[in-house]
Amino acid sequence: MQTLKVIKIGGNIIDNEQALDAFIEAFSKIEGPKILVHGGGKLATKLAEQMGVTVKMDAGRRLTDAVTLDIITMVYAGKINKNLIAKLQANKCNAIGFSGADGNTIVSKKRPIKDIDYGFAGDVVRVNTDALEVLLNNKITPVFCAITHDENGQLLNTNADTIASALAIGFAKIYQTELYYCFEKNGVLQDVNDADSVIENINSDNYKTLISDGVIADGMLPKLNNCFHAIENNVYKVCIGKPEMLFNLNNKHTTIQA
Repeated sequence: MQTLKVIKIGGNIIDNEQALDAFIEAFSKIEGPKILVHGGGKLATKLAEQMGVTVKMDAGRRLTDAVTLDIITMVYAGKINKNLIAKLQANKCNAIGFSGADGNTIVSKKRPIKDIDYGFAGDVVRVNTDALEVLLNNKITPVFCAITHDENGQLLNTNADTIASALAIGFAKIYQTELYYCFEKNGVLQDVNDADSVIENINSDNYKTLISDGVIADGMLPKLNNCFHAIENNVYKVCIGKPEMLFNLNNKHTTIQA
């Protein structure tokens, strides 16, 4: 079975032009089918502030009212996505930019209101792989932003980690899928103040212990939940760390296993 790499990059790469250029150059050299998923970086927040729109967050998650949705759609699906596509083309990596609405590739539902109203936030319901498989078979790389749709004309702000996980799961029936979360740290850390204290392997048993001991908390919790959701749904492996792990497996990083 052929391997498919689904790679998600965070704002720390997007916001740093030099780091982004280095990543794109290296990513373009990865052989075989691959999908890139990107977050929004700080640009959406900066544009909102310039427009006098208050940015509302809760536990690191953006509350998306109608005006905010307009802004992040412009930034995520427009400026950032097309900038990435142009850089990939410059590195001879043929790519096409996607939101979940394009090709009806990712369908979500508006998150129900419980304790918090997240507004126009979407939870993934379904990934349609047919159109994307045609592109992958023709050596074209899909690049996804963090916008999906509900099949009723409504765009939705959707967590990029979740989109990457959903894509890896969706393709697991066709490929041996590997999911990579690239961010500014070496991996999941035993001690947040020690950059070298990487927990190199996490499985379902020690994961519970790491949570109860408070080692994994805050923003790392939803990321790890996405990782284990992927593993439980036939994704071959999930790795977390700096982008260098993609090109040198000896580079210290965290691998998630069943």
